[in-house]
Amino acid sequence: MSATVLQNARIVDPSRNLDELGTLIIRQDKIVASGADVRNQGVPEGATIIDCQGKAVLPGLVDARVFIGEPGAEHRETIASASHAAAAGGVTSMIMMPDTDPVIDNVALVEFVMRTARDTAVVNVYPAAAVTKGLLGEEMTEIGLLREAGAVAITEGRNSIANTQLMRRALTYARDFGVVLAHEAQDAHLGITGVMNEGLYASWLGLSGTPREAEVIPLERDMRLAALTQAAYHAAQISTGMSAEVISRAKHNGLNVTAGVSINHLSLNENDIGEFRTFFRLQPPLRLEEDRLAMVEALRDGTIDIIVSAHDPQDVDTKRLPFADAAAGAIGLETLLGAALRLYHNGDVPLLRIVEAMSSAPARIFGLDAGSLRPGSKADMTIVDLDEPWVVNEEDLRSRSKNSCFEGARFQGRVVQTFVAGKSVFTI
Repeated sequence: MSATVLQNARIVDPSRNLDELGTLIIRQDKIVASGADVRNQGVPEGATIIDCQGKAVLPGLVDARVFIGEPGAEHRETIASASHAAAAGGVTSMIMMPDTDPVIDNVALVEFVMRTARDTAVVNVYPAAAVTKGLLGEEMTEIGLLREAGAVAITEGRNSIANTQLMRRALTYARDFGVVLAHEAQDAHLGITGVMNEGLYASWLGLSGTPREAEVIPLERDMRLAALTQAAYHAAQISTGMSAEVISRAKHNGLNVTAGVSINHLSLNENDIGEFRTFFRLQPPLRLEEDRLAMVEALRDGTIDIIVSAHDPQDVDTKRLPFADAAAGAIGLETLLGAALRLYHNGDVPLLRIVEAMSSAPARIFGLDAGSLRPGSKADMTIVDLDEPWVVNEEDLRSRSKNSCFEGARFQGRVVQTFVAGKSVFTI
């Protein structure tokens, strides 16, 4: 049985609150030893040795919000192309949203995603199933059957559930079948015409804005329903300081509630839109700088549990339009870690907390076998040079779509190599 040994590695493992120089030993698809004391055990005979030269070894990242075009819009992204982009970004597990054509709202589509991922993807791909048929917000799907087939969460993807009674029923079924309901809280009526954050900048650009209350009001409703049903509720991505306060209060009251934030809302604000830069049209929209800072603080103190890329590929035809007509969304699998490490290098958030929010925390929330470098864990990991500078160039991106908010951005910290089940799937 051949082994791979990673020597002189800075092991960053939030599942053990560990950040130390040490050695990891991989046999087949498992980590068999990991830590500072492993250096004294010697090297197994015939092992492949990788000298990390002090570079960091992190658990493979877990991205819990990824939109993929397959089936239905393969020209934007396939499961295979998304997986290669993920590997280049250090992401070894991703949860695929059900916003496809047809929608992932039945067992056959869940099985299709799992089969296609098994045959074509180089990372782990987990399907999330729709809460309602066709994502129309009217008739519930067969949540129990979808869970049994392999769906790791139920969600309406980009959509929100306006019908409060339906939302209550969905949470009740989610509780009974032991699955998390991930919901993007947006009041469809309050923000129906908005294309960016409501405020002075939107007025200056002459664009219709979405108020922060369009997120907070349905989130408050959802907290009441989570308390009523005692279900596991995940706020898929919040963007305002007021929303962070709602989540913090719910956690203080003992609710089984978690929250995510996109890397875009941790890194950017409404001013980055400039003069109608459509790659920065996102949903929820980029907010005020005070909201971005509130997101950073909520991440640091644990109010926000996870960071997601919200990877949402769009093609030229849907982005090279007037700002109000352009599709919302940006790719992010390959830039997730680089952008997040800005928070570390700036001293805003400790490295262990950042890595936790992109590995062990999402794995725990969604029940995935991922996010840890403990002995016995699956050998999903990434080697990262935390100090190497690099510039985002769309020609180097592996995603089929190039709608990145970070084109031309300078990052410090780059993925050098990625392993999935002990096999190298990306090398710089």
